[in-house]
Amino acid sequence: MFRSKLYQSQREGYDRRQKYTALEAFEILKQMGHVKFDETVDVAFKLGVDPKKSDQNVRGAVPLPKGTGKKVVVAVIAADAQAEEAKAAGAEFVGFDDLIEKIKGGWLEFDVLIATPEAMKQVRPLGRVLGPRGLMPNPKTGTVTDAVGDAVREAKFGRVEFRTDRGACIHVPIGKLSFPGEDLKENFDAVVKALAKARPSTAKGIYFVSCTVSSTMSPGVKISAKEMERH
Repeated sequence: MFRSKLYQSQREGYDRRQKYTALEAFEILKQMGHVKFDETVDVAFKLGVDPKKSDQNVRGAVPLPKGTGKKVVVAVIAADAQAEEAKAAGAEFVGFDDLIEKIKGGWLEFDVLIATPEAMKQVRPLGRVLGPRGLMPNPKTGTVTDAVGDAVREAKFGRVEFRTDRGACIHVPIGKLSFPGEDLKENFDAVVKALAKARPSTAKGIYFVSCTVSSTMSPGVKISAKEMERH
């Protein structure tokens, strides 16, 4: 496989076989040569679950204490007082029937969609549009709620969602490369705690199988399992 000169030089700066502490891994990333834009730092976990079993799907959301470093556009489907609450909390788009019709027509200019339980009867048919893009509101991720103001504030500040894929892996953005290493570590710890809390009772054996951190354009750096065992 072809690798750019930048990628090859990045790999030469550390031992790819070694497993590091989270802070060491973040510092290795930050010391690599990088492109000009502020890259996103992403953590990939391999979990000891069987995603083919419905009771072993790991899914949820967690607010990052240091935020994501990204501007998040929020849309809310709510009516009356809850619509006003969403607007006051900073949601860019708020509506009910009008917003549902826009989405049905293919409009998707938002990062997070929040809906009240009352609205879900009308929102569920939008699953074909929203589902493939990971935008469908879900109680497990806190995007179906009566507390729309709190949900909007969490999403704006830096809440990230997680879900196992077919390979039992989870990818979660935890900030930007410009973040101090300590801030990335604090966000990382919050994600690990949320994953540990979401562990299915039917999952046996080792839960955190492996963990790798990378930035948008970098190779991965392995993180020791001991970092997850503390949680």
